[in-house]
Amino acid sequence: MKYYAAIEKSVLDLYRLAWKDFHGYRMCICHLPCRPVKPNIIGEQISSKMGAHYHCIICSATITRRTDMLGHVRRHVNKGETKSRYIAASAAKPPKEILKEADTDVQVCPNYSVPQKTDSYFNPKMKLNRQLIFCTLAALAKERKPLECLDAFGATGIMGLQWAKHLGNAVKVTINDLNENSVTLIQENCHLNKLKVVVDSKEKEERGDILEEGEENLGNIKVTKMDANVLMHLRSFDFIHLDPFGTSVNYLDSAFRNIRNLGIVSVTSTDISSLYAKAQHVARRHYGCNIVRTEYYKELAARIVVAAVARAAARCNKGIEVLFAVALEHFVLVVVRVLRGPTSADETAKKIQYLIHCQWCEERIFQKDGNMVEENPYRQLPCNCHGSMPGKTAIELGPLWSSSLFNTGFLKRMLSESFHHGLDDIQTLIKTLIFESECTPQSQFSVHAPSNLNKQEECGVFIKTTDDTTTDNYSAQGKRKSNETTANLVKRQKTDVNTEHPPFYYNIHRHSIKGMNMPKLKKFLCYLSQAGFRVSRTHFDPMGVRTDAPLMQFKSILLKYSTPTYTGGQSEGHVQPASEDTVADRVEMSVNDKAEAGGCKRW
Repeated sequence: MKYYAAIEKSVLDLYRLAWKDFHGYRMCICHLPCRPVKPNIIGEQISSKMGAHYHCIICSATITRRTDMLGHVRRHVNKGETKSRYIAASAAKPPKEILKEADTDVQVCPNYSVPQKTDSYFNPKMKLNRQLIFCTLAALAKERKPLECLDAFGATGIMGLQWAKHLGNAVKVTINDLNENSVTLIQENCHLNKLKVVVDSKEKEERGDILEEGEENLGNIKVTKMDANVLMHLRSFDFIHLDPFGTSVNYLDSAFRNIRNLGIVSVTSTDISSLYAKAQHVARRHYGCNIVRTEYYKELAARIVVAAVARAAARCNKGIEVLFAVALEHFVLVVVRVLRGPTSADETAKKIQYLIHCQWCEERIFQKDGNMVEENPYRQLPCNCHGSMPGKTAIELGPLWSSSLFNTGFLKRMLSESFHHGLDDIQTLIKTLIFESECTPQSQFSVHAPSNLNKQEECGVFIKTTDDTTTDNYSAQGKRKSNETTANLVKRQKTDVNTEHPPFYYNIHRHSIKGMNMPKLKKFLCYLSQAGFRVSRTHFDPMGVRTDAPLMQFKSILLKYSTPTYTGGQSEGHVQPASEDTVADRVEMSVNDKAEAGGCKRW
């Protein structure tokens, strides 16, 4: 708030300003709430009194004490500083910075990584997210072309620019943003990458659009300034990516309204405080889910988002097939394929179930289907904590997505595209997702770059992945699928229920036994596999183990191959393997000892 020398008397009476001349400047004491004081809590009463303060007429600084204000103005006078100097400095705009990612140049504003200080937010940490989405679109482009793609929240336009620059005529990209400054920046970035901006089906020639000799225009991008919900209601797309700041539940209904059959919707959610159970009331408000903090909280977050996507698709008489779901440190990415028809919608809705979670041992199981009320829902849990522990030990979480989170065939096609486009950073993650989808340890199998690969099997349908021909299972331009193929797809989904990867995972550190040195993770995976269980690592947790083994068997094998921590003069050596009954008794005794300790401590 700035105060000038000439102020009318009515304004003086309103603001209760007390004037004093100093070195030719007039100082005023202000009682307005422009400098709030921290509230003082006295009992149950909270005092939010605003403190009196001064405003500098030269640099607009806010100072509390009068003596400090006098010294502040005196320093301005000694340095010969005037108000015009500060006005000129604030009017000068700082230069924009040009960043490069995946051979794509993007011009960003100052403070581009702080969303509160800029309109066009650019997060360098989301590079992995952008590469995953690019590989998804590249794999879809092998099925049919051209694809109509939408980046609903463009910001700087980096994602849509990468699509158009690397996939060329295979995609028709639309970048949308509601902010006027972001739209201007997107257009400038299009010209920076030698891409033409198309507005209302007309090529818009502006400065910077003139190409040098020997250079060719790489493609066209349509830039729109519109609310994302309105745009998705007006137009149909084959590929839609939603990446709002925070939750995306407000845009899911519009995304599934006009998405074409067998199209793909990708959703990036950055509201990890609610998804990771740090703000449980927000998760209940946005997603309608009851959650708590668990050892598998990241996969729980992914299944929450998939359940919200599935409900939105079912409301539009569409079903979904989850291609993959990734939950990393600062975002949750879910990519689904759309299957039109009420039959697919009903099959999708059946996969949304509640989860019974034991808060003592962290055993978990999805509730059985059926409308009858269970007399004792604790019977469904494999553990016996309710019988041996006092009080209620389990809680109902959800509703959650209960089916598979990965499609192996599509992930292998994504890996092929990452090799083709030279995306080395993403290949390790995709390989981990492939092993996780098959639930196999990496030591037994290896994934290499596919060479001369003509067909990939996905959900029982063979899909050609060559560049020169389209798939035989799709009709003209690949926008509709035959009824026979759709029937085969549904049939394969019903028969593949038993071969899906097991839900959730166990953290080996959470279940280690006190006083015992647990084996290395790779060796432990081999031990579980030798015991006849499916096992793999998971990208959700670097020390997580995805397996179909019950928790009791998991702990028994962990205890069997753990070595005691020796102290004193005892020599180290391998523990003689005990029988299974003895191991189970030791695990049960360990649980009972902790119960008698009185605290609900997790291992």
